Amino acid sequence: MAPTSDSAFFTATLSDIDPEIFGAIRDELGRQRHEIELIASENIVSRAVLEAQG
Repeated sequence: MAPTSDSAFFTATLSDIDPEIFGAIRDELGRQRHEIELIASENIVSRAVLEAQG
């Protein structure tokens, strides 16, 4: 973490103070905006649904 002066305390951005955290948040936001994450889970369904799925 970079040292800050008293005058920068209220004006410094996250990217100025901690570029690593800023980058991680930016990357995660991009991942959530541009990718879909399908999570397999176990479900109980009717026989008709199972037949429709093949």
